[in-house]
Amino acid sequence: MSIVQNDNALIRPVRLEDVDAIWELEREIVREGEYFIAVSEEFDKTVEQQREWISRVMESERETVLVAEIDGGVVGVIGFSSPNRKRLAHTGSMMMISKDHRSKGLGKMLLQELLAWAEQHPLIEKVSLGVLSTNHRAIALYKKMGFVEEGRKVKEFKMSENEYVDDVLMYKFV
Repeated sequence: MSIVQNDNALIRPVRLEDVDAIWELEREIVREGEYFIAVSEEFDKTVEQQREWISRVMESERETVLVAEIDGGVVGVIGFSSPNRKRLAHTGSMMMISKDHRSKGLGKMLLQELLAWAEQHPLIEKVSLGVLSTNHRAIALYKKMGFVEEGRKVKEFKMSENEYVDDVLMYKFV
């Protein structure tokens, strides 16, 4: 995977030294509470577990993690984690962008590079994802990049006492 850079950001493959920054980014997004299904008290992933996951992904032919870096700091991450089942091995995806760096084109850059990576892997045919129905910017980006809604899990997430959010399932064949 090559390194892609614009005036502000660098998109590159993950390195082990990114573990702490990715762990912090995930904690930040969980604390934010708006676009992640886990709540703060459920975030119990350790830095060591994050390191093990990244190490495993770095050794896998069917998985990848790319980071968006600005001024030497990781501000976004996208990954393709393929299930370890033969009948599902052709699918997978996830993405997170720091709140301070959203709406700056990083998600598009990360997604373009992930799709380019997926197109180069003959086993991978479909990039799939789930997104909260309230995450309108992400849904617009996915549609702009050619993703199609294939279904919804209605009221899948209970955000508060009387607030439910659908899980929008989207895909793109590569």
